[in-house]
Amino acid sequence: MSHPTSGSENESRPLLRRFGLLQAIALNMSNMLGVGPFITIPLLMSALGGPQAMVGWLVAVLIAIPDGMIWSELGAAMPGSGGSYIYLREAYGRETFGRLMAFLFIWQFILSGPLEIASGYIGFARYTGYVWPGITSSGTLLVAAAVGIVNIVLLYRRITSIGTITVSLWIGTLLTTLAVIVTGAMHFSAARAFDFPPGAFSFSLGFLFGLGAASRIGVYDYLGYYDICYIGDEVKEPGRTIPRSIIISVIAVAVIYFAINLSIIGVVPWREFVPASAHPESGFVVSLMMEKIYGAKVATVFTAMVLWTAFGSVFALLLGYSRIPYAAALDGYFFKVFGRLHPTKKFPYVALIVLGVISIICSFFSLDAVIDALISTRILVQFIGQVFALILLRRRAPDMPRPYRMWLYPLPSIIALVGWIFIFATTPWPVIVLGLGMLTLGAGVFLAWSWRSASWPFAPASPDAPA
Repeated sequence: MSHPTSGSENESRPLLRRFGLLQAIALNMSNMLGVGPFITIPLLMSALGGPQAMVGWLVAVLIAIPDGMIWSELGAAMPGSGGSYIYLREAYGRETFGRLMAFLFIWQFILSGPLEIASGYIGFARYTGYVWPGITSSGTLLVAAAVGIVNIVLLYRRITSIGTITVSLWIGTLLTTLAVIVTGAMHFSAARAFDFPPGAFSFSLGFLFGLGAASRIGVYDYLGYYDICYIGDEVKEPGRTIPRSIIISVIAVAVIYFAINLSIIGVVPWREFVPASAHPESGFVVSLMMEKIYGAKVATVFTAMVLWTAFGSVFALLLGYSRIPYAAALDGYFFKVFGRLHPTKKFPYVALIVLGVISIICSFFSLDAVIDALISTRILVQFIGQVFALILLRRRAPDMPRPYRMWLYPLPSIIALVGWIFIFATTPWPVIVLGLGMLTLGAGVFLAWSWRSASWPFAPASPDAPA
């Protein structure tokens, strides 16, 4: 088997390698932290009816760390714009099943990517409700849409200035999370934080599915540790920068998340915002925490910091995700129009605009529906697909240059696979049907597209295609 390319075919792509380790960590952590822990804690606690739901965070991190190792090995070996698109294409055979896997990834990504970005817009709009108490439902939707438009405008520029903006947003994110942790530590009440309801850890089928729901929310909050992989063509020394930024980001955010959770429930009794559906104020629970301690004026200032953090997250997401359809289109695996670069500023403007607009549309749905939909549509092709992609490449291309190799292989791959299966299996059945339906529909569209273009499986594979 010929070695997969370390990127995309066109080595002369005019993308600038300006993202070093600091910028890579900033991109990942801005995505991971973002507004997630500030808006999902009420949903998390509602999943199991109390602080025992924090076990879901543990399950999530036990999935994220080994999965991060998978991303690190694949990303270091094949640093090109597109991330999963490249890994799946090369591992399963560029002109055979790799075409199907790459297509299915882009297909599900056109929905799951914007859903993830939309969750940030929803969180931003919810926290706006604290500083704008009389805001209506339609007003909240307008705020989410406005943030989406501003995000597109800010990203409509060269990567050189984007690196600076990313670090600036990251600093704001760290300051916000630090303020929550320090405040929580100074006013922490263990009795309040660990006020477990009767039978909190009684194992049952209901507990198992509740744990699955809590873990799904935890996974959602960790999403983004791999964001740097999507802009591999723009990373300095990718063989070293990509794996280091992923591992550092996962470990750092795991510690930060645990501290944030304890800080909030150690100040605000969880019964005041659980179940989330019965407490509208749960949409800005961290603002309530600050108000209890410092008063409304300080809470308002802090809410502005949360809004900054939320925007930093969606900025990082749209930046990375806009490169995926671009890479696929340039290689002939997606519509050609997505492969266009801006004539003077050299960035994939068509992909940026399309994903940005779809994200705005997705922000009109509820947060829990958005989270469930994006996780279910992403697991099968991307996360589980990459587990087997790494295994296939280890077997079929043992001499492939690997600047980073997974520690304790294959144990982390097995742990990640079991974790993703658990998350998917405990998802509500309508969402499972959505995920499987999207996959089935995508396979049908792929076959129709392949038949019309006389490509695999309706044409012989090229002589130099991987066996």
